[in-house]
Amino acid sequence: MKRIIILLLLAISFTSCKSGSSAVSKKESKKENRYIVNHLIETATDNVGVRYKAGGTTKNGFDCSGLVYTTFETENIKLPRSSFEQAKIGAIIPLKEAQKGDLIFFKTNKSKQINHVGLITEVNSSEIKFVHSSTSKGVIISSTKEPYYQNSFVQINRIIE
Repeated sequence: MKRIIILLLLAISFTSCKSGSSAVSKKESKKENRYIVNHLIETATDNVGVRYKAGGTTKNGFDCSGLVYTTFETENIKLPRSSFEQAKIGAIIPLKEAQKGDLIFFKTNKSKQINHVGLITEVNSSEIKFVHSSTSKGVIISSTKEPYYQNSFVQINRIIE
């Protein structure tokens, strides 16, 4: 009888250890993802001031999707090269659930399809700020409060949970 009780106690303690360890790994995974998101934002914003260059993926010049593509590449995350294709990756998130590190997509200049992307750097109740490469100003940080981006906003995609 003692042997059965001891075996039951051992089984219970092993079970609780397993569930505890998976909770730790989930917590560590979230912490790691926060680190990745912060690194992506730091990498992208380090390029503020770099000129716009169609097809550009270097400090000599970026287009919008080139900036996002090369930024994610620093974390070994492979994204498609165009904003239209990048918009098909990850989960589409409601505007009110946007977070730092999400991608924000637009249809600019009356385009019928997505043709512009940025990386969200900051979210508060009234606006979203994002880093992107603008044809006129190069790599800058813009806001959804700006009428141009309010009127051309399409969707937000979460790549990193």
